Formats: sequence, structure tokens, C-alpha cells
Amino acid sequence: MKHAGPEAIARLALLIAELRKLEPLREPKPGTFYLGSSAFLHFHEDAAGDFADLKIDGDWQRSRVVSARERATLLRRVRAQLAG
Repeated sequence: MKHAGPEAIARLALLIAELRKLEPLREPKPGTFYLGSSAFLHFHEDAAGDFADLKIDGDWQRSRVVSARERATLLRRVRAQLAG
């Protein structure tokens, strides 16, 4: 599964826009988010759709982000991680 390219990032634009609003995340390159100096969230694409890898308790957890419901679930998970 390859990292998300420009077309996938464009498909995920609304989700990524919401993520950009969340402090203290920083986005050194489109669709790749860091928390402090550590990678925290990035996206992948393949024939099965778009996916997000979110680091939870030091482990990467992959989730599909094709539907609005899947994207909302990811946002909730990200906010929960940021809340500690």
C-alpha cells in the first residue's frame, strides 16, 4: 500500500482541512501530521480505497477513510488521542 499521492490528498481535502485545525498537530507535507517531533497520522491509497494510519499508544492503527462515516470516526479518534 503506497502513501497517498496528490489525487488521494485531493479526495481527502475536507478531512485534511479539519485535521489542520487541530492543535498541536503540524503538517510538514500534505497529509502527513506530526505531534511534537513524532509522526502521528498519514494516509495511504490502494485499489481498496483510502486509508489512514494513526499512532495510538505507540502502534500504528490503520482505518479506512472512504465514507463520510469512516472519516468522522477517524476525526473522533484523533481528537481522543489529542485529549490524552
